[in-house]
Amino acid sequence: MQKLLQVITVIVVGIVVMFGGRWYMYVAQSETPYDEVGIALNGYMPSPLRSWGCHKMQERFANQLPPYGCAGPDGRSWL
Repeated sequence: MQKLLQVITVIVVGIVVMFGGRWYMYVAQSETPYDEVGIALNGYMPSPLRSWGCHKMQERFANQLPPYGCAGPDGRSWL
């Protein structure tokens, strides 16, 4: 039973690192804010992380329209 729990824990940690790392790469290093995978991952993040990610991208792409999930009510302003 303990071995099964250990395997499940390793799998869960691996998944979190893989998807979390991909999301961070999108937020911090992407060449464009319109990466479909990054937008989808950002949509699955908890609200505080999503907000941080949107603000980080706003700093980098201030002159572009925000991606889905980071747009204000008018669709043209950042959150």
